[in-house]
Amino acid sequence: MSGLKIVVIGGGSSYTPELIEGLLNRYHEMPVASLWLVDIEEGKEKVEIIAGLARRMIAKAGLTIEVVATLDRESALRDADFVCSQFRAGCLDARISDERISLKYGLIGQETNGLGGFANACRTIPIALEIAADMERLCPDAWLLNFTNPSGMVTEAILRHSRIKAVGLCNVPVIMQKGITTLLQCADEKEVVMQVAGLNHFIFVRQILHKGKEWLPEVIAEINAGRDPLVPRNIPPFRWPVASAAGLRHDPLRLSALLLHERRSAAPGAGGGGRRRNPRGSG
Repeated sequence: MSGLKIVVIGGGSSYTPELIEGLLNRYHEMPVASLWLVDIEEGKEKVEIIAGLARRMIAKAGLTIEVVATLDRESALRDADFVCSQFRAGCLDARISDERISLKYGLIGQETNGLGGFANACRTIPIALEIAADMERLCPDAWLLNFTNPSGMVTEAILRHSRIKAVGLCNVPVIMQKGITTLLQCADEKEVVMQVAGLNHFIFVRQILHKGKEWLPEVIAEINAGRDPLVPRNIPPFRWPVASAAGLRHDPLRLSALLLHERRSAAPGAGGGGRRRNPRGSG
C-alpha cells in the first residue's frame, strides 16, 4: 500500500489535527501521500489555518505528505482512496437554532437525537448524498468514513441510497471504554469488552466484561458516586437517583440522565440558554 490520497470534507474543523495525529502515528500502516482538506467559502480562513498546522505537524514528524486546502470538492475527491466526512450543515448558527428552538419547548436540543437530531438530519442528509454521488463518479473504489452527525441517520441514508462503500463512526463508545478502563484500573483497554446499545449520543453500556467477570454493577456505583472519568473536572457530576440507577442496570451516557430530567435540564437556571462550542460535533 503506497501513495494514499485522503480527503477530509469539513477540513477546517478543529477536530482535523486529531485526525492528522492519528494518520501520523499510523503512517507505516497507512502511508499517506496527500491530504486534501475541503471546506466551504465561510470556512476558508479556518481551513487555511488548519492546513498550516497540519504541515507543521507533518514536518515535526519527519514525514513528507502533501497538504492541500481547497474549496473545490470535485478536484479533491478525484481518485481519492479514503474520504472522511466531518462537516456541519448550516455551521454553528444552525446548531444554535436547533438547541434554542428545542429549549423553547422544554426539550433538550441535541444534535444526534430528538428534535435537534431530526432537524440536523434534514439539513445534512441531502448534502451527504451529494457527496456520495460525487464519489460514485470521481472515486468509486474509495471508502467513506462518516463522522458527520447525526452519524447513524446520515450513514444509513448513504448505504440505502448510494453505491459507495461507507462506514459510520462515533467516538462516544470508544471514549466510554477508555473511561471504564480507567475506573477498573486496567492496563489495557482491549481487555475490557462492552456490549453497547443505542444510537450516537444516546447509548447504553449493557454489559462490561474484564477477564470473564461482569463489572457493570461496580461501574454504575462508581459513576453514581460522582467518580466518572468522562466528565471534565469543571463540570459538576450528574448523579442518577439511586432508584433509577439501580433499576436501569446499565451505564447510560450523560444525555440519558438529561432526558430523564428534561424539563429541569432545559430550564434557564440550568444553563438552557447556552451551548457547547463544538465546531464539528463527531459521533
